[in-house]
Amino acid sequence: MVRLRLDLAYDGTEFSGWARQPGRRTVQGEIEEALARVLRLGEPPALTVAGRTDAGVHARGQVAHLDVEEEALAAVEGNARSRGRGQTEGAAGGAAGEAGEEGPRERLGERLSALRRRLAGVLPQDVRIHRVTAAPEGFDARFSALSRRYAYRVCDAPGGVDPLRRREVVWYARPLDLDRLNAAAARLLGEHDFAAFCKKREGATTIRELQRLDWVREGGQDGLLVATVVADAFCHSMVRALVGSLLAVGEGRLGVEWPGQVLARAVRDSGVHVAPAHGLCLEEVRYPGAEELALRAALTRRVRVLGAETVPPRAEY
Repeated sequence: MVRLRLDLAYDGTEFSGWARQPGRRTVQGEIEEALARVLRLGEPPALTVAGRTDAGVHARGQVAHLDVEEEALAAVEGNARSRGRGQTEGAAGGAAGEAGEEGPRERLGERLSALRRRLAGVLPQDVRIHRVTAAPEGFDARFSALSRRYAYRVCDAPGGVDPLRRREVVWYARPLDLDRLNAAAARLLGEHDFAAFCKKREGATTIRELQRLDWVREGGQDGLLVATVVADAFCHSMVRALVGSLLAVGEGRLGVEWPGQVLARAVRDSGVHVAPAHGLCLEEVRYPGAEELALRAALTRRVRVLGAETVPPRAEY
């Protein structure tokens, strides 16, 4: 059995989110079906993902893993390898025997390259697998992650969003003040209970460490603002709820201190509106070095309690 790491991207516009759902088109469903077809598996393999994105949310730096028997990887080679070897033998004569000798690592690398190529031909154009690699021991796409980085893109130009970017940029009809956005965002940094900005899930903690949240006006793009949001993990709808609260401050409707006050109450506030999904994109997932992967996964499986060190297992994204 070998664990494979997939680095992938997708346009979330036509998907009902990442997670497989009966009767709905999802990113997980498309990839698992493609893997089953290419690897000739009886049942689709189970993918574990770093961040379960909602319907309409995009990803440029998503990471997933799956476990597969090494024998199944032989199915992706098809006739290409034998044709290539035959040509080498015809050209090199007796030297072909030496050229055809491969170690296990080289053979696995060849099969993974072939798997990526085959997936490119089978998957729809709104999903791409950029890399397929053998994961190091202890790697878990979900639990080994150190942080996730999202970007939220919004345009406040009076004339609206560039039509070529309408699927990834939200139009905001009122002008936004960059200084107000950043002043309010700074009050949210650090480890807190983000219950006020999360949809509660049974058995899941809402304590997170928000490591970065800031806004910039992107140079050369009329009216385009980009928020960068980094945390060790996010609970359901957290990024879009944070963005929605900051946009209300940016337009001047609410005070700079308001999002921080909502955070401190740790109770969902009716004034917090979740920003539209299509402005959000998962840009990057960071992992520790190979020697720290298993330890990181073990630590992540614990539910955090503010001020406590020893706690029971948890689930988070």
